[in-house]
Parts: sequence; C-alpha cells; structure tokens
Amino acid sequence: MMFGGSQPETGDSKWRRQLDKFVKENQRDLAALFWGLWLANGNSQGTVGIDLQPTPHFVYCPQAAIENLNDKVENRLQEILGIVDNHQPEVEVVMIGIGKGEIKLIQFAPEPPPPVCFEEVGKDVDGLLDLLEEKMSGVVFFNAE
Repeated sequence: MMFGGSQPETGDSKWRRQLDKFVKENQRDLAALFWGLWLANGNSQGTVGIDLQPTPHFVYCPQAAIENLNDKVENRLQEILGIVDNHQPEVEVVMIGIGKGEIKLIQFAPEPPPPVCFEEVGKDVDGLLDLLEEKMSGVVFFNAE
C-alpha cells in the first residue's frame, strides 16, 4: 500500500507488478503452501507474507504487528485487516507482500481451492517453501530493497 496520492509507476513500485506476475504464474503452488501452513498453524502465527528483502523468502506477519503498523499509518490498513480477519482459507489465499517499506495485499481464489491444490501438488510444506523460494530467487523485484 502506498501512502499519498496516485503517482506514476516508478522503480520503487515495480516490485508490486513483478510480485503480481509471480503470484499469477505460481497460484497453484502458493495455494498449496498456504493450505499446508494453515493446516499446521491455523492463524496462530499470523498471515503468511513474502518478504523481498534481502532475498525473497516467506515469513509470518503477526496480527499484532499489522495492527501496530495500521496505528502508525493512521488506519490506512483497515481494509487489509478486515480481509485478513474475514478470509476463508478453504477457498481463498491471503498473503502480504513486503518490499521497500511498503506492503501489498495478495488475495486470490484459486481453482481448484487450496485444499485440493495441496493434495494435487503432493509436496510437504518444506518442499513447497524450497520450491517457491528458489523460483522467487530467479525473479528480479526491481528496487524491493
């Protein structure tokens, strides 16, 4: 989420477009990972995130940290908090992308749904993490650092 008026895309925001492309190209594996992590932890660890710094990797974004950030930015993340609080993990994936001092909501409803993706992929969570982090390492996220 950028704070301020609408601005033309700069190198600082191109990471968002690259992240969108990565998510679109890897929806099934991301949905499988999301469901595997949900089965292991529910929402006790927070929301799954993709941190692009220093190299792309998966993290958990605790609810309290998102709420604290929301307070610091004058409630501009209220919509994201609502989506995180009310998503349905059986049918949709919700993650947070983190880059260059900004965050981006990642939300999609894959077909088939996340539980089926997890079954079809046939990998455990660690295998999915390794696969997706390796794929992300090959993507240039412009100025995400």
